[in-house]
Parts: sequence; structure tokens; C-alpha cells
Amino acid sequence: MGAALSLSSVAMAETTELTIATVNNGDMVRMQKLSNEFEAKNPDIKLNWVTLEENVLRQKVTTDIATKGGQYDVITIGTYEVPIWAKKEWLFALDGLGSDYDIDDLLPKIRASLSSDGKLYAAPFYGESSFTMYRKDLFEKAGLTMPEDPTWDFIKEAAGKITDKANEVYGICLRGKAGWGENMAFLAAMANSYGGRWFDEGWKPQFDQPEWKATLTDYVELLKNDGPPGASSNGFNENLALFNSGKCGMWIDATVAASFVTNPKESKVADNVGFALAPQKGLGKNANWIWSWALAVPAGSLKVDAAQKFIAWATSKEYTELVASKEGWANVPPGTRKSLYDNAEYTSAAPFAKLTIESINRADPEHPTVKPVPYVGVTFPSIPEYPGIGTTVGQTFSAVVAGSLSVDQALDQAQQSTTREMTKAGYLK
Repeated sequence: MGAALSLSSVAMAETTELTIATVNNGDMVRMQKLSNEFEAKNPDIKLNWVTLEENVLRQKVTTDIATKGGQYDVITIGTYEVPIWAKKEWLFALDGLGSDYDIDDLLPKIRASLSSDGKLYAAPFYGESSFTMYRKDLFEKAGLTMPEDPTWDFIKEAAGKITDKANEVYGICLRGKAGWGENMAFLAAMANSYGGRWFDEGWKPQFDQPEWKATLTDYVELLKNDGPPGASSNGFNENLALFNSGKCGMWIDATVAASFVTNPKESKVADNVGFALAPQKGLGKNANWIWSWALAVPAGSLKVDAAQKFIAWATSKEYTELVASKEGWANVPPGTRKSLYDNAEYTSAAPFAKLTIESINRADPEHPTVKPVPYVGVTFPSIPEYPGIGTTVGQTFSAVVAGSLSVDQALDQAQQSTTREMTKAGYLK
């Protein structure tokens, strides 16, 4: 009897090590810092972190999961990957999150985008759309009033009036860094608002159409005339740093940035930030996307129970309350739960809460464009070939911002490279 007892206590003392791959965004960095609270409550689980820049994370995670390498136990992926990877049986369904997880509290659009055949395959750490962040003090100085639903023409006019290059103040900061989830997330949303689309109903690429020419021309001119130097290297994190240091008059990007630009510990301009919807062209679509960074368990992991235990903690109401107690309600991960937007403490602390949820609700993955399309997805067509196509097009468009290609050359190259890939994949004859 005694021997059996001592054996079982040895077994209980064994530690499960989880390797977690995540992106180097502010909310995830905060999660890593707070994860000692999880380890204190779960002494049998040890967490190893692999924190990577967005493009590198995508590459490493995709390679590992496609080969069932088993390098990671928890991966950070988004609304693009989940439905496709779930169908390929690359992910475990999250059916072990616990009875108190309250899955029905997840925002319906976010939950649907992380599910397949009615099962949740990734739990949302945060959800986002995109909107316009701007400097109220600079607008006042220039005699401008930001509408809640601005047009692109107004944005161009305002950027010109605010730019003061001698003092390193640039009218607008936008993503120029190549990547299907970097510059192409922004540009595809902008193209939607201009009436553009990735493909027509027969899967023919549309970069040779006037809507894309207008989109890319306006984008490049905005950055050339009123953007910061080196814009072709700037992604989400780089623009966040520029905005927080007072160098951007406007920034159109992820709603999740709002808590950082209004946090006086991180932002020099925290008291002067205003918010508006992502711009539009009067065609019925704003340039807003819908995205969630979410936590999933790859099929190669041998530690599914421990992985789900961690995911349940990191995406729970309890975690939200933990962040609120340490950092204040304005800094909790947004865009995942209905209860957060019913919470008066949050909505009064977060001046961006109303526009965040309105932007998420306006995004429509089922009908992302003005003209009809054969795909689902606001900034990405939900097809397995997209990351390769989006990366190539993103590099081509970034080269225009860098000054090494013209708008016409880039659109021509994008049309050719995308047509080639879609033909090879069997979409086009």
C-alpha cells in the first residue's frame, strides 16, 4: 500500500511543459508577464514562451502544423487559419475549456469565425476591427472637425493640413510593411471601400480594374505626401510607436491599438486621441476588417488537456478581471465577449469601446465587397492558397511605397502573379 502511494505522489509531482507560440503585440506581451498567476494556480504546468514578429510567427507555425512537427502545444493564429486548418484536421476542437468558461458570452461574429461545423477550434484572446485614430489637438489647430464616419477625401485633405515635416509630424501613418496580414490587411479593406475585390465571381484576379488603381494610387500618394519616412518598413508595431511618440496626425489601423494610444504610461499624446470609423467612399462599405488573434492546440501536441487549461485561463472573464486589477479596465483585451461591452466600468474607462464594437459589427465576412464575390473574408479570401498570394502581392505593393515600382507596374505584376497561382491551383482554366 505504502509503495503504491509513493508512486502516485511521484506521478502527481510530474510537470507538464507547454510551449506557447505567440505574436509580439502588446496584449500578448502582457499575457506572458501575467502568466506566473496561472503557473501559481497550476504548479504542475510550466510555460515556455516563443514570442515572434507577426510574419515570422505565421511562417514557423504553418510549417510546424503542416508537418505535424509537435514543436508547439499552444499556437496563436487568427480568423483566416482556423476554418481551413480545422477542416484539414490540423487542430484539436476546444471541448475541454471547463463548465464555467461561458462560451455563449463570446461575440457571435468572432465565435463563428473561429469555429468549424459548430465546434470552437480556437479561443479568442482579443478581437478587432479597424478604425481611425487621430490627434484632436492637431485637428483643432488646423481648424478641422473629424466626422464620426469620414470619407477618404476628407482624410486626404486633413492629412495635408496637419503634416508638419519640419517638426516630424506626419499627417497620416499607414501600414507599408509587406505581409498578407500586414500591408495587405489594410489595403484589402481600403480596396473594399473603393468598390474593389480580390476576385470576380469566376475567380479572375481584379488588380487590372480601376477600383484597385484608385486604391493603390491614393494610398501611395497619402504616404508619399503626408506619411513618415521609411513607411515601407512600418507595420502595426512600428506605427504604434510612431503614433505614441507624437509623430502621426492620423492612423487607420486595428481597434486593439486604442488602449495603447490612450495609455499615458505608453503614449505621449494619450490625452489628445480621438476615434472615428474607418473611412469610406460613399459606396456602402467602410475600410474596416474583422480579425481575432486566438489560441489553439495543434494536432501535433501531446499535452491537450494542459493546453486547454491554459487557453481557458488566458481567454476567460477571470483573466480580463486580472488585467483590469493590474492595468485598469481600459487595458483589458477587447472584442471577444458580450459581457465586456455590458460592463459600465469598462465602457466608462474606454472611450473607444462604442466605436470598437460598432466597427466589429459593421464588418461582414459573408458580404465583404460592393460587387459580388465567390469568397468569404473581409481582408482575405478564405482559400488555402491565400497566404502565398497575399505575401507576393504585399511585397509588390510595398515596393511602390519604397519607390522601386510604379503603381501601374505593381498592379500589372500583382495581376500576373495572382493569375498564375490561381491557374496552378485549378480555380482558372
